[in-house]
Amino acid sequence: MSELKRYLKAQQRAVDAALRRFLPRESARPATLHKAMRHPIFAGGKRLRPILCLAAAEAFGGSAENAMPAACAVEIIHTYSLVHDDLPCMDNDDLRRGKPTTHVAYGENVAVLAGDGLLTEAFAIVAQTPECRNYKTRHYVVGLAQSADSRRLIGGQVLDLEGEGKSLTKAQLVRIHEAKTAALLAGSLRLGGMSANVSPRKLEALTIFGRNLGLAFQVIDDILDVTQSTEQLGKTAGKDAAVDKATFPAIVGLEASKKEAQRLTDKALAALKPFARQARRLDEIAHYLLDRDY
Repeated sequence: MSELKRYLKAQQRAVDAALRRFLPRESARPATLHKAMRHPIFAGGKRLRPILCLAAAEAFGGSAENAMPAACAVEIIHTYSLVHDDLPCMDNDDLRRGKPTTHVAYGENVAVLAGDGLLTEAFAIVAQTPECRNYKTRHYVVGLAQSADSRRLIGGQVLDLEGEGKSLTKAQLVRIHEAKTAALLAGSLRLGGMSANVSPRKLEALTIFGRNLGLAFQVIDDILDVTQSTEQLGKTAGKDAAVDKATFPAIVGLEASKKEAQRLTDKALAALKPFARQARRLDEIAHYLLDRDY
């Protein structure tokens, strides 16, 4: 595991360096906006989605260099969604990645615009992904959009808001998280694979892997929300219960949630079994995420 942790740290540093290059400098006018845009990006974070994008590219013969624009774009999309999710009119949180949320640091109006700015920049960045035989710029742009559109990421957030205070079924909760969490995570893997010119068969395997890994990731997030401290998580612990939000532990119980996370991880890994040697790093990351405590 120590070798994997070194890999993850190295990839985090590489992604951070690329994000600093891609995003407007703090001094660029209007400086307030660009400071607010960079604030949530460089507040920390696991960089899971960009690392999966890079790992998918490398697994199938591509390069981290070619996949890096797509990797940064998915991280920026993810971060913009957190900026908006944390707003008082949404989840109303004042802590993210261990730092004050953007609206706390810069005000609600600037936070909304910072999220808008990040969303827009993401598409300019993903369009810089080098084309290959099977995938052109339009494929990368559409792929990113389809991971975060009104039927996936944004739609999932609406379903999540509408579900607060209601008794949801497990199937309804899965539908929320397929859209809100799993779609962008699967999209990250797809974009990495596309940058490596993968075949349709391999792209479908990455998609299935990503969807199930994304659901497992969310189940574990729900578990950690009720078992870990705010300091450990870097965000407000127990917030889901406080706003009466449906979670896996609330619906099926804590022990059943742990079994569900294992089941989904196993299902994710099964999708990559035909490519076991190539997908070794993705396999390691999946096990690492299952055992995480923050």
